[in-house]
Amino acid sequence: MTRRERRELDTEAYREWNGGYRSYDLVKEASIALGLILALCVVLTILFSSPNEKPSTVQSWARSDPVDFVTTATTELDGSSGTAGYGPPYNHASGGQHVWFIHLQKWLGVSHPVDTAKDFVLAPLRSIAGQPALQAAVTAYESASAKQQTAWTGAYEKNLTKATAGANGSISVPDGGYGPLPTMMSGLLRFAQGGGLDGVLLTSPQFYQTDYTKPLLFMADGSVLSDRAHAEHLLGRQWGIMNETGSYPGQVWLWLYTFWYQIKPFSTSANADILVMGLMGVLSLALVLIPFIPGIRDVPRWIPLYRLIWRDHYRSVYG
Repeated sequence: MTRRERRELDTEAYREWNGGYRSYDLVKEASIALGLILALCVVLTILFSSPNEKPSTVQSWARSDPVDFVTTATTELDGSSGTAGYGPPYNHASGGQHVWFIHLQKWLGVSHPVDTAKDFVLAPLRSIAGQPALQAAVTAYESASAKQQTAWTGAYEKNLTKATAGANGSISVPDGGYGPLPTMMSGLLRFAQGGGLDGVLLTSPQFYQTDYTKPLLFMADGSVLSDRAHAEHLLGRQWGIMNETGSYPGQVWLWLYTFWYQIKPFSTSANADILVMGLMGVLSLALVLIPFIPGIRDVPRWIPLYRLIWRDHYRSVYG
């Protein structure tokens, strides 16, 4: 039997149907299923509430690890934090990730400007009323030269590695030439522990205050989010993109995307995200173009596994 005859036989076999027929209302069935699932979701939500973990906040971070909070705030003040040097869309500190001539971050520009010293430290401190000593310390810092500011923050950061947390939530740092920083950071720490810093960082021109970019960036520069992600197996080296809170190993169908982060050069590259995105784009395009790629598109004819899968059909048609 020639290929043409086999193809005509396949077409004829699909056309003929000698079995019975019965009506089926797909829309009705789908509507009933949707209604039942919706009712079940409402009932389960009322009975069990949300299964999510409690969110991390600046307040909970400042209370649980005040030393890390103050250390992070100091890096935000002197511009040495990850956010301060990130580049677009937050600032112009760098060109962002790129591959070859593609500089997506730089091309899109700064769409969400963040000045870490002003937004995370100085402006929140200025919002605290009724503390003249604190405001005098902020003024003294702002009035100092850049060289003097760097000397203060450098000395303070160095000795923060020896800092200890007190029972009342305060921290103790060995004496040194820190200028107004101890007063400023103590004030910011108390402000954060009382929940005020969360509110200040959420303030935006929008009517609904739902932009969590600044508090998340601030916490990401510290260890609170990375420590929590590690506990939940969400870090990149833990195949984090596949996982979700309370579910391990998570969505294993994402392994192909996450896999590249585990090997070089992606695992050691500062441009890992855009490199992986580019590679996955090429692979996805190749998958879409398989029917048009000579050789690859003929593999099913050379290795007819489909005949094994649909063996009952081919047995009934060809005998």
